Amino acid sequence: MESGRTTAGSSRGLRLDPFALPVRFEAVDEAADGRTRIVDLHRERVVLRRSVRGMRMALNMPVAVYRGVAIRLCGFTADNVPTEIAVVLEHDDPALSLPLFSSPHADDIVAEWQSWAKVLGLPLLIAERDGCLREPFARLGAVRVEATTWRRRQRTAIARRRPPRRLRRRAGKLSDHPAVHRGEREIIARN
Repeated sequence: MESGRTTAGSSRGLRLDPFALPVRFEAVDEAADGRTRIVDLHRERVVLRRSVRGMRMALNMPVAVYRGVAIRLCGFTADNVPTEIAVVLEHDDPALSLPLFSSPHADDIVAEWQSWAKVLGLPLLIAERDGCLREPFARLGAVRVEATTWRRRQRTAIARRRPPRRLRRRAGKLSDHPAVHRGEREIIARN
């Protein structure tokens, strides 16, 4: 173990703190020796370390290559009820996806999901049963698109000095007979 790093996770479920990065933890890797890999997660990068057939390797990737932070339902019972809910850092290659939080209870799942997405600067995703990922909210680039709301007038020191009647503006009206000045000399201010 390198100095300055913390080990996270537990046997009951996985709970990593998004506000205590960098963090080091072990994740399941079917192709690796011992079926585990070591993950170093930072705000800007992810380092995956594993050993395959005795050959040690490390994969260093920026967090920006990941698609987003997704909620996944895992381990279904015979009645088709999920036994576990997980927050996963999703990559286009499923072998590179990383579990960030897993629990049999859905108590804190939304808070964890939003916290991880905010800390890593990635979009929120929801995993469908067929494995497809979709965004729960409409976005325009990195900005979430929502219905517009009315703007409240701010209570400032200068607003108290002005009567509220004057702050409401009426639409202007054009007169039926506009003033037309023909044949008059134009006055222009010149230096």
